[in-house]
Amino acid sequence: MKRPGGALPAYGLLGMPLAMVALPVYIQVPQYYSTVLALPLATTGIVLFAARIIDTVQDPWLGRLADRSMQIGSLAQLLWITAIALIVLFAGLWLVPVETPIALALWLAGALAGVYTLHSFLTISYLAWGARLSNDPATLVQASAWREAAGLAGVVLASALPVWLIETGDSPRLAMAGYTLVFAVLLLAFLGLLLWRAPRWQRNHQASQPVSLRQSLALPGLGKVLLPYFLNALSVSIPATLALFFINDHIGSPALAGVFLGAYFISGALALPLWSALATRWGPVATWRLGMLIASAGFVWAIFLEHGDILPYLMICVMAGAALGADLAMPPVILAHLIPDQHDPAAYYGLWSLLGKCALALSGLTLPLLALTGYEPGGNTDTQALALVYAGLPCVFKLLAWFSLGKFSLPVRSSTLKVIT
Repeated sequence: MKRPGGALPAYGLLGMPLAMVALPVYIQVPQYYSTVLALPLATTGIVLFAARIIDTVQDPWLGRLADRSMQIGSLAQLLWITAIALIVLFAGLWLVPVETPIALALWLAGALAGVYTLHSFLTISYLAWGARLSNDPATLVQASAWREAAGLAGVVLASALPVWLIETGDSPRLAMAGYTLVFAVLLLAFLGLLLWRAPRWQRNHQASQPVSLRQSLALPGLGKVLLPYFLNALSVSIPATLALFFINDHIGSPALAGVFLGAYFISGALALPLWSALATRWGPVATWRLGMLIASAGFVWAIFLEHGDILPYLMICVMAGAALGADLAMPPVILAHLIPDQHDPAAYYGLWSLLGKCALALSGLTLPLLALTGYEPGGNTDTQALALVYAGLPCVFKLLAWFSLGKFSLPVRSSTLKVIT
């Protein structure tokens, strides 16, 4: 069936507001609560770990809920309800009405749990939609590229807008309130565009049953990519958690945080067309492995940076960011190729998300680990341990992921899909 003009952008643009939630939650929340709100660093790390663990176990269930909602025709309504609730709870992360450490920890845990759940449901449904908007491999790669390009635009906005709002005179609290307003407008607008204009979710012509977690794990070939996906997710999650601490205390340039993060994500966005072209020529597996090697070769040099090394760190951000497109776009395409046509896809993306959340949860433990080394945010403590954990550990995990992916190859798919209107 011929796609209407603008159909793939209509699908991909929702990635922008979804990324605008992910970056602040994973990067700015630890720094905001430990520095601005003065919640102890170890407490912040433990709360992050606990909230992420709770979030992790629910993802396969959320995937089955998305599949079931599509089967009975209620997915659109559920997506609208989820989006509105997410806006409210995301605002609550920043507009904190309590001050004592215990109350702050409880508030952070509750707000994070809600944001994680709602964001996960939207993301899992969105990824599953992308896996079933076509059976053409090239179209899947193009849709993934649109989604990840929009996502990178979202993280660039998330990197720059709060910093700009603070520099114009707003307090961190008011700056994040303004940021939340922008996020809310984009989320509602692009969700409406997805439901109105994007290619329809396709399903097998035969009725299919919801896929259980056990059935997901039994999918042929999936076990060969779960370990590299998890290891790679760890390699991304750790620097995401520690980025602002590294920039503020090791590089010593907090005012340039938006520049560094922006350079990283803009480089990723600019390189996405190249990764898409390589995936069409070489396949997503080989392309992903190449991206892993380039990312490791660029990022490892951050271990050796010293206070004031602004230009070298900026160059590292650009090189590592250029490899980011492979990390973002290739794994969902690989999973889409593995899922049988007669299976609904959201349960599989729930499992995929579970592994990513496990990695995020474990990355939160780097904060109490650094506290044990004597590191304190904003202090005059030695930051060499911070550099090793921020850059060295992720490179180890990245190379282990590259090795474990080995000679895995994707099976050839055939289709019996139809469009669900």
